[in-house]
Amino acid sequence: MIQVFGHKSPDTDSTGSPIIWAWYLNQIKGQAAKPVLLGEPNTEAAFVLKRWNLDKPDIIDGVAADAPVVIVDTNNPAELPDGINDADIQAIIDHHKLVGGLETKGPIDIRIEPLACTATIMWKMIGKDMAQMPEGIKGAMLSCILSDTLEFRSPTTTQEDKAIAHDLAKDLGVDLPAYAAEMFEAKSDVSAFSDAELLRMDSKEYGVGDTKFRVSVLETTAPKMVLDRKDSLMASMADVAAEDGVDQVLLFVVDILNEEATMLIPNDLTKAVAEKSFDATVDGDTVVLPGVMSRKKQIIPNLKV
Repeated sequence: MIQVFGHKSPDTDSTGSPIIWAWYLNQIKGQAAKPVLLGEPNTEAAFVLKRWNLDKPDIIDGVAADAPVVIVDTNNPAELPDGINDADIQAIIDHHKLVGGLETKGPIDIRIEPLACTATIMWKMIGKDMAQMPEGIKGAMLSCILSDTLEFRSPTTTQEDKAIAHDLAKDLGVDLPAYAAEMFEAKSDVSAFSDAELLRMDSKEYGVGDTKFRVSVLETTAPKMVLDRKDSLMASMADVAAEDGVDQVLLFVVDILNEEATMLIPNDLTKAVAEKSFDATVDGDTVVLPGVMSRKKQIIPNLKV
């Protein structure tokens, strides 16, 4: 049985894309496959599963040696289970930069494209067989694209992402702005999560020289809900950094509607990062970064210490 999974702290794309590809392998390619997750899906992904009547995939905390796997929405070993190189990696489908560090047991299929979403790549790969895809799986595919593009606001958005999303929405009879608003509302309700959970919910580890960061992003249409907790969030950053073996947590609260990010500034290191990376002037414990929406394209590539 092939296990299909994305990165740890699964968002909508890392929840939906394993479901999409497992369906394709099972129903079209005739290969036994199952989608799995490397953690609890975030609130938006949980909404998507319920909205399209999809079962939540099983959550795993590791993979056995020689177990056949397909990796989607990442190629970074730091975002995958320990021992991933002992598994039988059969394919990688991703839209992030090539990190390196994965080792396979033989030649594999790899598809990495500069698109906003893994599901967009899958739509292209599935091709005419999309006609056989059930409505719920198509709904997951549309949701992945809307999530990763922030309803086409993200600078990572391409015309292919837009065209495929509109094609899916037309097929499903979905009003794009109305459905995206429902998704983002679900993503914005973080009241049930602890500070540590919020800091890890949508985060990636990234090194700049000898400094290791956990770069956390919270995309929301209600930034006040998060920023009202900034004092406790900043107090929790040191504990999370210590537990996760990094030097500092960087938190960016992305305001989807106003198309800007607020970065929390708990200390001199984060102040220096903000000023050097984003040419910002920091006067307090937060700084607003106009137009910053994408960790992949605007935050991580610009980080300096």
